[in-house]
Amino acid sequence: MTDAPIRLLLADDHPVVRAGLRAVLETEPGLVVVAEAATAEAAVARATEGDIDVVLMDLRFGPGMTGAEATAAITARPGAPRVLIVTTYDTDADTLPAIESGATGYLLKDAPPDDLAAAVRTAAAGRTTLAPTVADRLLTRMRMPDVALTRREIEVLVLVADGLSNRAVAARLHLTEGTVKSHLARCYTKLGVDSRTAAVATATDIGLIRRR
Repeated sequence: MTDAPIRLLLADDHPVVRAGLRAVLETEPGLVVVAEAATAEAAVARATEGDIDVVLMDLRFGPGMTGAEATAAITARPGAPRVLIVTTYDTDADTLPAIESGATGYLLKDAPPDDLAAAVRTAAAGRTTLAPTVADRLLTRMRMPDVALTRREIEVLVLVADGLSNRAVAARLHLTEGTVKSHLARCYTKLGVDSRTAAVATATDIGLIRRR
């Protein structure tokens, strides 16, 4: 008696990426791509049908739900499939929300095909696979918690990098303007800077937020 195949859902808004993932994975024994989704919303809906073991999820889908939000929606259901993030982004601003949303693994799109297949099998078994750069960042956060930015501090800094004022950041995150200022003050201290511009530049340089 042979083991049942691992059934996959590919969630990415780029058809070429989905085709590339399908081409790699369908050459692997025991892996079957049963569906694709071009939006995060479609991925959530398809993942509920009960015939998916692992969802390969991108993080960015354009307007609408993000990959991290879709991951949270999928993994919140009983008996949900595992979610393996497959993306080009490895900053803290990307990895932390995805992992906190319940992703089983996090891989970058430039990973070798063998690593991708191994990560899928690992995720199906309920174990974690992390891209080396992501694992290094998480370990650094654990070793130096006093200087690591919190998820909220990163969210504030991302919006500051987008050019939003403190008042606009507060409105977007449903915070008071004073709370935003407090978050920024802690960012300055942790990053060793004294201005918004320097905070954004330093956070970008060390990989906390993505370069725009």
